[in-house]
Amino acid sequence: MRSKNHLFSGKVALVTGAAQGIGRAVALMLAEEGADVAVNDIQKEKGEDVVATIKRIGRSSIFYEADVSSFRDCEKMIDTVVKELGGINILINNAGIVMDQLLIRMSEDEWDRVNEVNLKGVFNCCKAALRYMSRQKEGKIISITSVAAQMGNIGQANYSASKAGIIGLTKSLAREFASRNININAIAPGFINTDMTKNIPEKAKQYILSLIPMERFGEVEHVTHAVRYLASSASDYITGQVINVNGGIYM
Repeated sequence: MRSKNHLFSGKVALVTGAAQGIGRAVALMLAEEGADVAVNDIQKEKGEDVVATIKRIGRSSIFYEADVSSFRDCEKMIDTVVKELGGINILINNAGIVMDQLLIRMSEDEWDRVNEVNLKGVFNCCKAALRYMSRQKEGKIISITSVAAQMGNIGQANYSASKAGIIGLTKSLAREFASRNININAIAPGFINTDMTKNIPEKAKQYILSLIPMERFGEVEHVTHAVRYLASSASDYITGQVINVNGGIYM
C-alpha cells in the first residue's frame, strides 16, 4: 500500500512550461508525491533550478529545453524522457504564452504564435506521448486550459481561441483513447496569483475581483490539488472532462 506521501511512486511525469508559476508548482507536487519528473521549458536556468529542487526532494529529474510548437522537438523530448527516466505515465500540458491585443490591432504573427504554442503544443506533446501510453495501455494526460476559453476576454481573442481548442482536443482524444485505459482531461484555472497576474493594473484587478463570487484570486496550490486528483487512480473513471478552478467567475 502506498503511503500518503507517495501517491505517484513508480510513475514518470512530464510537465511542460514548468520553469515557473503553475507548471513549477505542479512539477514539485508530483515529485513530492513520489513521481520522477521531467521538466520542460525554454527558460533553461529557471528550469534547471526546478530540476535541482526535485532532486533535493529525492526524485529523479531531467530538464529538456524544447519549443512545444515543434513536433520534432516534442517527439525527441518524449523519447528522451522515456530513455532517461524509464517511461511516461503522466503528461501535464502547461506550456503557454500570451500576446494580448485587441483584434483590430492584432497581427497575424500574434495570432499564429499563440495558437502554435498553446494549442499545437498540446497536440504535439499528446501525439508523441500517446505512442508510448497506447502500448502500455495506461496513462494520464492533463492539459491546462483557461476560464478565458469558456467566457472569452477582451484583448485575448488569440489566447481564448487557443485555450478553447484545448477543450475540444481533450474531449476528442478522450474518446479515441478511452479503450486504451488512458484518461485525458483538462483543468481551466481562473485568475491565479502568479507572475502573470501580478502585471494586471490595479483598476482592472479590482474589476475582476468584483466578478468573482469568492472575491479573491486563486493560488497555484488550488490548481495542483486538481492535478493531483486527475493524475491519480481516484480519477480512473473520469475522462474528457474540464475541471474549473476559478472561484465561481464562470459556472
